[in-house]
Amino acid sequence: MHSLDDDKNGLSLDRRVFLLGTASALALGTTACGGGGGGGGGGGGGISLPLTGAGAQTTTAPTGATGTGTAPTTGPASQPPATQARKFVHPGLLHTEADFERMRQKVAAQAQPWLDGWNALTSSGRSQLGMAPRPLATVIRGGDGQNFAQMYIDISRAYQLALRWKVSQDRRYADLAVEFLNAWSSTLTLVTGNSDRFLAAGIYGYQFANAGEIMRSYEGWAASDFARFQNMMLTLFYPLNHSFLINHNGSEITNYWANWDLCNIASMLAIGVLCDRTDIYDEAMSYFKAGQGNGAGLQAVYQVHPGYLGQWQESGRDQGHCTLGIGLAAAFHEMAWNQGDDTYGYENNRFLAGAEYVAKSNLVDSSTGTFYTVPFFTNINRQGTQSVLSTGGQGHRRPVWESVYNHYANRLGVAAPYTLKQAIQMRPESDGGNGDQLGFGTLTFTRDPFSARGKPSGLTAHVRGTQVVLSWWGCPDAQSYTVRRASTAGGPYTDLAPGISDTLTFTDSSVAAGEVWYYVVVAVSASGESAASNEERAAIKAELLMQLKFDEPGGTQAIDATGRFAASGLQGGATLVAGHEGNAVALDGTTGHVALPAGAVKSLGDFSISTWLRVDTLAAWSRVFDFGSGARRYMMLTVRNDGGVPRFAIATEHGYNEQRIDGSAPLPAGRWVHVAVTVSGSLGTLYVDGVEAGSNTQMSLAPFDLGETTQNWLGRSQYSGDPRLKGRIDDFRIYGGALDSAEVAALAQ
Repeated sequence: MHSLDDDKNGLSLDRRVFLLGTASALALGTTACGGGGGGGGGGGGGISLPLTGAGAQTTTAPTGATGTGTAPTTGPASQPPATQARKFVHPGLLHTEADFERMRQKVAAQAQPWLDGWNALTSSGRSQLGMAPRPLATVIRGGDGQNFAQMYIDISRAYQLALRWKVSQDRRYADLAVEFLNAWSSTLTLVTGNSDRFLAAGIYGYQFANAGEIMRSYEGWAASDFARFQNMMLTLFYPLNHSFLINHNGSEITNYWANWDLCNIASMLAIGVLCDRTDIYDEAMSYFKAGQGNGAGLQAVYQVHPGYLGQWQESGRDQGHCTLGIGLAAAFHEMAWNQGDDTYGYENNRFLAGAEYVAKSNLVDSSTGTFYTVPFFTNINRQGTQSVLSTGGQGHRRPVWESVYNHYANRLGVAAPYTLKQAIQMRPESDGGNGDQLGFGTLTFTRDPFSARGKPSGLTAHVRGTQVVLSWWGCPDAQSYTVRRASTAGGPYTDLAPGISDTLTFTDSSVAAGEVWYYVVVAVSASGESAASNEERAAIKAELLMQLKFDEPGGTQAIDATGRFAASGLQGGATLVAGHEGNAVALDGTTGHVALPAGAVKSLGDFSISTWLRVDTLAAWSRVFDFGSGARRYMMLTVRNDGGVPRFAIATEHGYNEQRIDGSAPLPAGRWVHVAVTVSGSLGTLYVDGVEAGSNTQMSLAPFDLGETTQNWLGRSQYSGDPRLKGRIDDFRIYGGALDSAEVAALAQ
């Protein structure tokens, strides 16, 4: 277990981490699945791993920003079903009525692979007539007297019977499915156990809700019985889902692996739809976008590597839990899609990046006979440090891939090659027999191929030193890709890198300081070249992106002098006063701060931030700036750390992996001081009055790793307990690209 004051690997976990948990450790018991919090990993019934940590702490970290909407899906245009003022679609969880009609038509036509999927369902022992429910009053998962398998087996039966009814229209299956649902809703009074009870409430909660959602339209299910089933979900499952996401069982938040959060938000979302409760649905959606735990959207896919390989949060733990997480997240995304919310596309298809990484991690390269290699970024959390990909359970097979592949490739036309390989080896999907997933995706999720001609999409170009790192999403029919470059927008382009086939990334090292280039990617297939991707610009120099002069005569807005961003807002005790030149913003040290637009640093690789600063009180940890989405991910400059000197830091896991630049002397107070931070490649430099005050040659994190920062502040911290800045800020600037020392010195004159 990583000690909070350990300084191994150059990562000192100082008071940043202590702010995450100040209560005494809780002694929590071991459970069957291992991992987070009070025992229990994120596993389902099919995985048994040892507990890796025995202690827990109470988090005091802020809850973060509220959701700000989903990112548009990259790739060919396709939209989820539209909704107005949240009128829920029914049935509208994993399957809609249109989905059932597709299944019926394909099975009737004996089309493949739907027919194989149907045969897998009808041959399942849990989909047969003649079974009787075995309801329990008390279900226990974790600790003594566990009996939860009895519940998940009956849920599987109800779901599979419901599917057989919808496809075959044979009412006998509907009647038996209703019998199972009624037996449980009239008997169950408690879901309990050690901390694994939250896994039961999450995994089996979303599964139960799906069975009920399919059957809600059956005229043979009495309205009073359906209402009782809804009440069971609202009073026995939802409270556990809500409790876990609010306080994580009294534990420090990163003590729990991604799948704990994921199963509980999936359950909440499903219950919201089942019970027509917009508030519960929105609670789940908000947590996915802004939650601080390891299963929220930015955290579950812990780090996105070039080529859009998204390292899963549990990839350093074991592969069985990684595939479980893909299944849970896929269920959440499909249910949200069917209600008109495209969380699949969140943060440039971040989930697909995670699915491709996990899929590739667990596949053998036929040319070498060994597992594919994937990049790995050290993951540090309350459980400890994972510095390499775990080979535990590598090659794990789980029937969860059809929904992922069919959404991106066949619904949208975005390639998912490793996900496809996983789907093929699992066809036809069953339920896995362990209660972790509902399964049968070959029948339920398979779609006809995307009909339009594809093209690469989602191209990004990040400048790191004197290199430009390109990544893009491919298209299903591509055999290879060609990167093209031009010196002017719109071309003409020349081929820079033709014949790229095994990766979706290219690093242009043939650039020099001061140059500006424009890039596109085209796909090459048997039918020729595709249309070009979106064009991306890369400047190998510092360019001013935002400038707040604070020279307005009054009011509560600060205009961006470049015109690129919306105005920033003066909040609380923030006022305009005489500054270093013209006006400045004065912050009162209690409520005053400036709120910058969301996503102000989202696309930046190399960057520079500079400002004039006059500090009245050098309060420890008060911020000059802090860009983030709560304490989970942030980039900040404080006027004083515990050592009495200024510090720049960037982190993506609640401060555990913080990379920092410390100053060499205290920051002057009571006079105007120019401060600047620049990062070029792996070199970060802190300047005070135009002179280098500190540096770090191992800066691997960049602003684009933070995702869509929703809380971008001057004078305020992501940590609610930190003091506000008392002083003045003038001429605040953000540059894309790194200023050199002479340019910083010139700004400081």
